[in-house]
Amino acid sequence: MLDVIIVGAGPAGLSAALVLGRSRRYTLVCDSGQPRNASSRAVHNFLTRDGISPKEFRQIGREQLQPYANVELRATTVTEIKREGNFFAVKLSDNTIQTTRALLLATGMTDTLPPIEGFTKFFGAGVFFCPYCDGWEVRDQPLVVFGQGAAGEALALQLLQWSRDIVLCTSGPSQLDARELAFLAHNEIRVREDPIARVEGFDQQLERIVFADGSILPCRALFLQSRPQRRLELLEQLGIGLPERYQQPIAPGVYMAGDVYQTRWVSGAVADGVEIGILINKELQKEDLTRSYRVFKEE
Repeated sequence: MLDVIIVGAGPAGLSAALVLGRSRRYTLVCDSGQPRNASSRAVHNFLTRDGISPKEFRQIGREQLQPYANVELRATTVTEIKREGNFFAVKLSDNTIQTTRALLLATGMTDTLPPIEGFTKFFGAGVFFCPYCDGWEVRDQPLVVFGQGAAGEALALQLLQWSRDIVLCTSGPSQLDARELAFLAHNEIRVREDPIARVEGFDQQLERIVFADGSILPCRALFLQSRPQRRLELLEQLGIGLPERYQQPIAPGVYMAGDVYQTRWVSGAVADGVEIGILINKELQKEDLTRSYRVFKEE
């Protein structure tokens, strides 16, 4: 019987595993090998690790778990979870079943990109979601914002902090009124409604937007609003919905950490993992002491 099974080996899952390892909890970390930031070149805004590659970041995390023999990191996928009384039966991709007292879902999110040629190819290397993550590297260079309506306008205005050469490409009607368009023009942000055919570049470097009419717009990077989807399949198997307000555990014995629940930053996910790891250990200790007290009373 394990104390905790952690589903997901990203920043939140590994961080929680470190806390639980140091708390002498028998913990299994299930790593599907599909991190959300796999396409990113670097992790930023993380003190002591700014600029590190996501792959190296995860590798360091794995290495720092090695001293704790009570923590196992396994390359596997969780295919099924069932509640059995106060415990959980967790089926893995090799058809083995592990039982655990507590379950931490750190399954993260998946990002959906518009179906425009080149977006997937250059994602993380010229096509970005987050100015705070990637704006510095393309500062003072020609940037494109892809989006419509208030969301596109807001992102274009936000990027003024990094560049004054910005074009909002809506690939169709901008969905902006005259006042909104005037405010963008006041800030020297151009708007193009021409349909985008594709984005092009060389050697993982984005260089231009190609419109359906064949015209070209040179650019160094393209930013767009993220439309992430939480990976909630395992939660659905347990018949549990997301709480309307933040709470932990979200159901008896079930916890969530990282992007799948609330945070979208590596640093925030690490902090979340620490907090939830401590909480899980405290809850398990309450159970242990309650059981011990019952035995004590019967003596």
